[in-house]
Amino acid sequence: MEQLIHYCWKHKLWPLEGMETTDGRHVEVLDPGLHNHNSGPDFFNAKVKINGTLWVGNIEIHDRSSHWYMHGHDKDEHYNNVVLHVVGEADRDVQTQEGQFVPQMILKVPQSVRENYEQLLKTDQYPPCYRIIPNLTSLTIHSWMAALQTERLEQKTIAIHQRVKERGGSWEDGYFQTLARNYGFGINGDAFEEWARHIPLNAVGKHRDNLFQIEAIFMGQAGLLELDTIPERYQKDALNEGYFAKLRNEYLYLAHKFQLQPMDAKLWRFLRLRPQNFPHIRISQLANLYYERKAGLSELLECQDLVTLSEKMLTQVTPYWETHYTFGSESFKNAKHLSPFSINLLIINTCVPLLFAYGRQTAKEDLCDRAFDFLEQLKAENNHIIRMWKECGLDVKSAGDSQALIELKKEYCDKKDCLRCRIGYEYLKRKKEI
Repeated sequence: MEQLIHYCWKHKLWPLEGMETTDGRHVEVLDPGLHNHNSGPDFFNAKVKINGTLWVGNIEIHDRSSHWYMHGHDKDEHYNNVVLHVVGEADRDVQTQEGQFVPQMILKVPQSVRENYEQLLKTDQYPPCYRIIPNLTSLTIHSWMAALQTERLEQKTIAIHQRVKERGGSWEDGYFQTLARNYGFGINGDAFEEWARHIPLNAVGKHRDNLFQIEAIFMGQAGLLELDTIPERYQKDALNEGYFAKLRNEYLYLAHKFQLQPMDAKLWRFLRLRPQNFPHIRISQLANLYYERKAGLSELLECQDLVTLSEKMLTQVTPYWETHYTFGSESFKNAKHLSPFSINLLIINTCVPLLFAYGRQTAKEDLCDRAFDFLEQLKAENNHIIRMWKECGLDVKSAGDSQALIELKKEYCDKKDCLRCRIGYEYLKRKKEI
């Protein structure tokens, strides 16, 4: 209930007249104040008139008055400037740390808002607001999607900064770890990020002119050069072919040289994966990309257009993996290159966030602008989330749109956080069934 009261206060969903404090004084709200997302009172710098006297200060909101004491506000100096305590039920008087009584007002949630909110929480269809979407104005949709797009990039920026911090402040290493994670294409994302943590780029860089040695370190650190990681039916063929043994011997030499410890190979997932998404294939492609030196951070930052960026992200497997998807399992000729679809996803989830994050870090707005431009130029993703929104009537034209809608589902719909959603706002204020 407190969330609804908070929502009604923020969006001015209160009676136009008849509001008064619990002791009968008339209340007029001139400005509900600024929503505080951190610790302290819920709203700052509100302006309210109580019996004609203007008060400027903070607003605190609770379901019940007694929660003031439950949360310790009577002992916190930050609540001394609360000029109005807005509640759903006034079960006691409240005082500040200084001993001053705080005026209280009961704010009743409009019945239509309450009923609409209950519908959002109980509706089985997904998303629960689907009925109102076709009636929303283009301005409402696009302004909300623009905000969601920025919000998603900011969340990815936080993750990138954390990786950079993990790697001792190296943006090149943070970029590599981000790229590796996205080579997992969802299913193996966590495993690839863990793998990247086991790749000492300074050591690998000493052998960057030798693709075989790079692949040996990459495969070895993935834990995939142990015989027991190969299905038993393929072990004999893997040994007879010789490539596995050569890679393993080279890795053992390099592991001793650089004191390397591999990750746990059990982290890799193979179930329901297409062969072209097997870790062996993706790691070989990453080894080639690293060897070619065309897709490092500096090259990314210099790219001014998507054609050039796509060419830099294009890579292929080493010869052995053209006819294998695991050691010893010879197959029909595999696709050598990353598909355009895969490159599109890598640019959306790696290159664009890196441009945005690095632009924010270095105060280079041109990099942030380029990130947004790329999103508008890239094709929209095609997954179950995007298809769901399309069925609801939303037009998804670009990767910017699809990223916004992924953010909407994961951060609002999945969490039932309809009170922070602009579509939810339109749903809550509607007066009749749609």
